[in-house]
Amino acid sequence: MVSNRFLASLASALAWGGLVGCSNPAPDVDGARATNAQAMTEAQAPLGHVAAGKRLFSEAFPQTNGRSCATCHTLSEHTTLRPTSVEARLAANPGDPLFRRIDADDPDAAQPTYEHLKKGLVRVVLPLPSNMDVIDDAGNVITPADRKISVWRGVPTIEDMAISGPYQLDGRAATLEEQARAAILSHSEGHEVGPAPLKQIADFERSVFSSPRAQFVSKLLEAGVPHDQIPNPEDFMLLSAQEQRGREVFELACAACHGGPTTNQITNRAVHASLSAALKPDGNVLFTQVPGQGPVPVRVPRPGNEFVNIGFGALSYLGQLGQLPLYTSSVELPRYRFRFYTDGTRQHAVTELPPIPVTASGEPFDPTPALDENGLPIVGPNGLPQWFTTDPGRALITGEPSDFEAFDVPSLRGIAGTAPYYHDNSHETLRDVVDGYSRLILPFTVAMNLPPVHPPETPGGLPEALNPEQKRDLLEFLKRL
Repeated sequence: MVSNRFLASLASALAWGGLVGCSNPAPDVDGARATNAQAMTEAQAPLGHVAAGKRLFSEAFPQTNGRSCATCHTLSEHTTLRPTSVEARLAANPGDPLFRRIDADDPDAAQPTYEHLKKGLVRVVLPLPSNMDVIDDAGNVITPADRKISVWRGVPTIEDMAISGPYQLDGRAATLEEQARAAILSHSEGHEVGPAPLKQIADFERSVFSSPRAQFVSKLLEAGVPHDQIPNPEDFMLLSAQEQRGREVFELACAACHGGPTTNQITNRAVHASLSAALKPDGNVLFTQVPGQGPVPVRVPRPGNEFVNIGFGALSYLGQLGQLPLYTSSVELPRYRFRFYTDGTRQHAVTELPPIPVTASGEPFDPTPALDENGLPIVGPNGLPQWFTTDPGRALITGEPSDFEAFDVPSLRGIAGTAPYYHDNSHETLRDVVDGYSRLILPFTVAMNLPPVHPPETPGGLPEALNPEQKRDLLEFLKRL
């Protein structure tokens, strides 16, 4: 059991760094927060060691394309890549290392353009698992000869990495050293470097926090305190009345997956199971008819799995069809279908995802699913007819159909400074995120114990899980995390 005296002492010490203070107003929800957590953490860590890691993070290694970690993880932008700064950098200096052909819209174009980068997206090239193939609509295998595909993803912040992991949006890097190595080899087009510089970079990244509260959690984890014994730093904060109401909404609507002091713990496994449906061999969801309820998806609990498919892959799909005005709808994302096999021999197929759509009207892009002979919906993992995916997510790492379009649960600490949001930057503002959850996710997520849905906030809109006041309160609390 952790000593209460130890916890109190650490909380008291960190309070001097701003843990409990609230004299400064919260920033605009979509602006950078006026904190200097990086300078604070550098002062507390061994100065020389952190300085060496920061230098390696900020300077390109020899025999690379000139990119460093900080080329994309911009230190002045909460170590993300803001679309507005990309446009400014391109206008000021087209020769900036950020604008290498590997991240051009078409790397082979005579005059490369960078519309994806202007949305904060970088090209990520990943190998296919041995038990997967890329297929076309007719089922023909069209896997590239090198068995690699590319997807467009946002640049995740490196703030608070000391309290998260595994790393990258699909969890493909088990350690920060592994993450740094992969970035040097791919995004910087460099060569192998030794373990010492990789460790220095990783140690610098572990020193960067979005706030003293995140550092508070890190210190306790570093001291060996179990997650379930670490108090939430917000317990020590002086919240305004609106922020306190927002915290209550957060606990009700968000903490099931973004729980605990790190805000990335899945604390309600029933919610996780509700987002993991059993699939039939054709890739469609398996339903059962429940008296009084109608068709109910068969759920598959996945103990120990921390990745979830919350349906935003479907939103990206609809955005590409012009059905949703997402932030990234104006740029072309890849369109993939995959066949999964039992093993690396690729002789025995398991399923194809997304499954060939069957719609009520027979029209290929009708969002209304058809019903089978038992009156059960014919839908894929995202709950709608879906002709392609723009990013298979975690399935590219595991080769598991159950990981199709699933991503890691990110920490929400510092979220106000890291727009745009989601794996493909599909949501431009934090308000967009809250609206999307209220309309498209929470009303359909069982085991959340939410009240009945509210009328649409805008005429003709979708019913919502949260009312306008709850959304405003939640935004105020998220700005303080």
